[in-house]
Amino acid sequence: MKKLLETVSTVINSHESEIEENIKSCGSSLSFYKNSINKKDNAIIAMFRDHKTRFLMVFSNREDGVIAEFSGEQIGDCDTITRKCPLDEHNAKVLRKLFTWTAPVSLRDRKTTIGCGDRLGLATAGHIAAAKQFEVTPVLAQQSIRELELTGRTYRQVVDDATFMVFQTGYKEGYGADGDHLKTIEDIDVALAADMLMITLDLSEVMNADAGDWSQDKVDNAYAELPDCVKKRIEATYADKDFTFGNSSIDFDAPTARRCAVMYLEALDFADEVHRHLVSKRGDKFDLEISIDETTSPTLPSHHLFIAKELIHREVEFTSLAPRFIGEFQKAVDYIGNPEEFDRQFKVHANIARGNGDYKVSIHSGSDKFMVYPTIGKMTNMRLHLKTAGTSWVEAVTVIAENDPVLYKVMHKCALDNFDKMLALYHITADISKIPDVDKMYDEDLPGLMEMSEARQLLHITYGPILNDKTIRPLFFEAMHKFEEEYMERLKAHFEKHLSLLGVPRKKDK
Repeated sequence: MKKLLETVSTVINSHESEIEENIKSCGSSLSFYKNSINKKDNAIIAMFRDHKTRFLMVFSNREDGVIAEFSGEQIGDCDTITRKCPLDEHNAKVLRKLFTWTAPVSLRDRKTTIGCGDRLGLATAGHIAAAKQFEVTPVLAQQSIRELELTGRTYRQVVDDATFMVFQTGYKEGYGADGDHLKTIEDIDVALAADMLMITLDLSEVMNADAGDWSQDKVDNAYAELPDCVKKRIEATYADKDFTFGNSSIDFDAPTARRCAVMYLEALDFADEVHRHLVSKRGDKFDLEISIDETTSPTLPSHHLFIAKELIHREVEFTSLAPRFIGEFQKAVDYIGNPEEFDRQFKVHANIARGNGDYKVSIHSGSDKFMVYPTIGKMTNMRLHLKTAGTSWVEAVTVIAENDPVLYKVMHKCALDNFDKMLALYHITADISKIPDVDKMYDEDLPGLMEMSEARQLLHITYGPILNDKTIRPLFFEAMHKFEEEYMERLKAHFEKHLSLLGVPRKKDK
């Protein structure tokens, strides 16, 4: 440490590249992230790590100014004033103030975006390593209320963790923050207060999905209760109308118009209310995604069209819309279903989006769906949002299996103990009886379990109980810190595969 501080004293007025070179050769017991060195006025700020944790170091030749804004322990006895700063809420706020590129931004003007769910606050460096090679913008801070409850985090912590990682990697191209699957204005306000500028509005609890299975008589009776002015507009807009978008044609008969009205009008009024609330809070600095994917039945093209047109009628500014697609988009595994039928139906959904404002088609539970990625990318012309979450957690589990087999076995058994309980929260069809007994496996064979669909899904949905186990949790995070580089490389390769199969263009060398 002493040599580090002496070295910094001699180069504090130098260019960032010279500072980096001198720190690199100073032989300190600490290691630093070379892309994190930044000068601001009279101070140098950089991210460091030791064998236990990561932290900021701030160096200055004066006590006031930038260094005074950070909280932390003042260390050393050299002429240069040095402060070791924890990665806490206060210091994240200071970083966002001093370096605006560390704060999330609205992505409504970005063509291709990918949600990179990070349940650990450790995955962002790997996400950035992949994303910066492609014409894509990552949503680095993304969590649902369910994930927050299971991991014990807050929206503020999720954004702060992304802030520190963005600073660590020196990523200055902009990123998003998504309050995922929010259902109430109260929860939306919590996300907004944490600088989450993307709101994924889940309409599953306010739309009348059951009416999709009602008899036509029951639908008609419910429709008759609507105000006359609403019925008149619905019939004039949709009943017995043909709509053509590109080479896709949708025939909208009167019974379908009435069914859509009964199913969706209340939900769309709520979307309008949420939109007006967002405008009052953020002006035009937000991204609203409409989610209708949390249903048991696929979204029919006519229903997708009805929702889009009604949102436009209400002047709701939405950036993306997530239908429920045909087939199964289960967690952690590839697409389950007929890929040819998916191609045929997805083309219609993409054409509807293109013909009604050209919003992004959003694919939820989108990780690892390699079979249908080429279709998704091609049919949308890359105007899409792909949402991933648990796949980054599964990559962390793989790192543990590769490097700490004893810990992996403990985690695996915890997953088995809690599997049935977690099925109440996640829909998967894995037959976990097919998974081998880990106590009878060679250590070197354990990582192979993460290539087995049943084991991937077992570990995917049980992250909450694993992370909340008081014995496992400290051992897990200690191991993840130790194998930080391995985790980043795995994530980089994993997300490169996602983006390549989608057909996202690679950035040209500058």
